[in-house]
Amino acid sequence: MEPDDPGKAPARDRAKQAPEISPLLLSMFEKYAGRYLAQHFHALRLSQAQRPDPMAIRGKPLIVYFNHPSWWDPLVCLRLAEQFFPDRKNYAPMDATALSKYPFFERLGFFGVELGSARGARRFLSISQRVLSQPDSALWIAAEGQLTDPRVRPVRLRSGIGHLAVRVRQSVLLPVALEYPFWEERTPEALARFGEEIPAGEAGLKATDWTAVLEIRLQAALDALAADSLSRDPGRFDVLLGGTAGVGGVYDAWRRLKARLRGERFQPEPGDEELPEMPRRRI
Repeated sequence: MEPDDPGKAPARDRAKQAPEISPLLLSMFEKYAGRYLAQHFHALRLSQAQRPDPMAIRGKPLIVYFNHPSWWDPLVCLRLAEQFFPDRKNYAPMDATALSKYPFFERLGFFGVELGSARGARRFLSISQRVLSQPDSALWIAAEGQLTDPRVRPVRLRSGIGHLAVRVRQSVLLPVALEYPFWEERTPEALARFGEEIPAGEAGLKATDWTAVLEIRLQAALDALAADSLSRDPGRFDVLLGGTAGVGGVYDAWRRLKARLRGERFQPEPGDEELPEMPRRRI
């Protein structure tokens, strides 16, 4: 076995380090992700009822934990991070097998974790603690651990986030609820709602207690988002990203015909011109 390069950390230590983010690659991917979301959703909307409190999180590492209803969650969270936490270094755990297929994601802040194993749990806690040792960092966690319908009750989270809350007492935890309903358009809405900040400095809570608290707070945000979603009222939301509108095809042909019969000029609705088809790439 060859000795480690004296100018570098040993391999076993590098495996525990947070990934090095490339600002250029991240900026390029954020633009790509924005276009990709706009192509497949009518809009990305954020509930007006709740916003992160700058005073509550200032100067503290942030743990953003969210439910996991869809494959789209990382891209939506990337947009939220870009919009609300642009000055933070944003990281997220990812299935190590999936990350091995797309290693460039490490340059975006993702780190691999072996799911369902004690070794994976140790690595998650180790790297997460290193990430959160930086006050300008944010760690994004799909805390349910697997794809779960947003209507499933009660909300159940993996125990790792409770253990993390015990270990990183200087951090703030922030729940985010996600949902992807269909409203009036042929493409779905991407809906998000922030919950209330939870300081991790509260004494006397064990990991299991923390997990229960975080489940309750996320479920409250999900229930509130469900009420917003059922209203189908765009006025309850701010649009973070506009996407496609109209239903195309027969619908657009009918609108054109009506305009011609009335002697009017056909005016496309905002968003009718969709982005060109982009290659599907599993993330």
